[in-house]
Amino acid sequence: MSLSWNIEEATIASVHAAYREGRATVREVVQAYLDRIEALDAAGPGLNSVVTVSATVLEEADALDLKYAARGELSGPLHGVPVLVKDQVATGGLRTTYGNRCTAEHVPAEDAPAIARLRAAGAVILGKTTMPDFATSWFSTSSVSGVTKNPYALSRDPGGSSSGTGAAIAANLALVGIGEDTGGSIRLPASFCNLVGVRVTPGLISRQGMSPLVVPQDTAGPMTRTVADAAAVLDVLVGFDPGDDYTAAVRHRRGAGSFVEAAAGGSVRGRRLGVLRGAFGDGADPEAAAVNRVVEAALERLAAAGAELVDVEVPGLMDYVGFTSLYFTRSRQDMNAFFAAHPETGISSVDEVRARGDHDPHLDLFEGITDGPEDPRTDPEYLDRVLAREEFVRAVQGRFVELDLDAMVLPDVQLAAPTHEDVLGGRWTCLTYPTNTVIASQLHFPAATVPAGFTDGDLPVGLEIMTSGFEETELLGLARGVEEVLDARRAPRLEAGADPLTA
Repeated sequence: MSLSWNIEEATIASVHAAYREGRATVREVVQAYLDRIEALDAAGPGLNSVVTVSATVLEEADALDLKYAARGELSGPLHGVPVLVKDQVATGGLRTTYGNRCTAEHVPAEDAPAIARLRAAGAVILGKTTMPDFATSWFSTSSVSGVTKNPYALSRDPGGSSSGTGAAIAANLALVGIGEDTGGSIRLPASFCNLVGVRVTPGLISRQGMSPLVVPQDTAGPMTRTVADAAAVLDVLVGFDPGDDYTAAVRHRRGAGSFVEAAAGGSVRGRRLGVLRGAFGDGADPEAAAVNRVVEAALERLAAAGAELVDVEVPGLMDYVGFTSLYFTRSRQDMNAFFAAHPETGISSVDEVRARGDHDPHLDLFEGITDGPEDPRTDPEYLDRVLAREEFVRAVQGRFVELDLDAMVLPDVQLAAPTHEDVLGGRWTCLTYPTNTVIASQLHFPAATVPAGFTDGDLPVGLEIMTSGFEETELLGLARGVEEVLDARRAPRLEAGADPLTA
């Protein structure tokens, strides 16, 4: 049997209602997404967002249907929810490449704890999504998968490093997606692909089984079409894991309510939002001006809905951002430690990959990382950078306190999605692209992006909402309030079997 209704823009709530009302089985929903992957990702527009499809997902769907038939109730909060996972996170029995051709045949024996949590909640892992080698780019270029297309304009990049998750969830190839965010790798592609993307305070979600980039900044998180779905995924993912001592951070959530409840009660009325003006692009640049117009229009609507907007300046903002970046001092050590601990991946270090040239040639960040010190403590500026981050936190936190802010808001990225020609031709590199997502990342603050609208050229723009550390409940409520006011999510226009669009 096939579904009698269109899966496009479905939500967890709508699919669960269909299960309860007998209008769908898990097998039918999974098959509907598999059909879309075949029609839109492998063929038709050829998005190239899914790198591996699970060979057992229909069997898993059947098992859930049998459980439901026997018990008459859903097996968990994510019962029958098809999930696509960034290929940075280990999935037992399912190929995990980390975006690099040297590990292209790696199949982990066990799920990462985050994936185990999803399965325990009833989710089915539909497959894995494309990413640049070892998550080292804002763009999609990968030695395993090549280039992934943005479903809103196929000549443009979907962003990175959670490239495939962004493109796939935007194009309705799964119900929800899992990305990873070190410097913005959830929020940047969510902005380019008209999605909700949430970065939590590092440590709330286990990173065990996930290849690192900068360990103190790394976190997995949801990429979804609605805030409610992101909240439901977070309620499952957040929790302690003895295998990742950073997750002791969940102590900060003692007594906190569920994210689903926080999102359900969300509103912007009476909330003080600091507009971080130093993060806006140069209005003289037409591309930056196009993004600014979308964000300013969104802010006007939020103000009309009762939000109190306060312009905020953080002295030395971009100097802090530049100096507190640890990619070139720490990432080589963190990445090498992971692969040394996982010889089953087939490589012992990223140094080995670099020496052989076994990476996509457009990855200037990867090359900069592997040119860095083996031990960050040998960098004479390492301690200064770490201490400067603490100063940066105090500077921004001070603005929250002085101005009595509930959150700060800013454009996720100062430009809309670049063309593949811009990326492959070198107009933009990872090190020159003006993304603001690194601000929250280097502060170790939580942040969410919510669709803000579209440029005159019909490219999505995201509005980032940033709160202080461990204020995820506040963040989800505000994100839902912003989503309700702006209502800017819309599905891309894609046709199976059609010639690729070049808009």
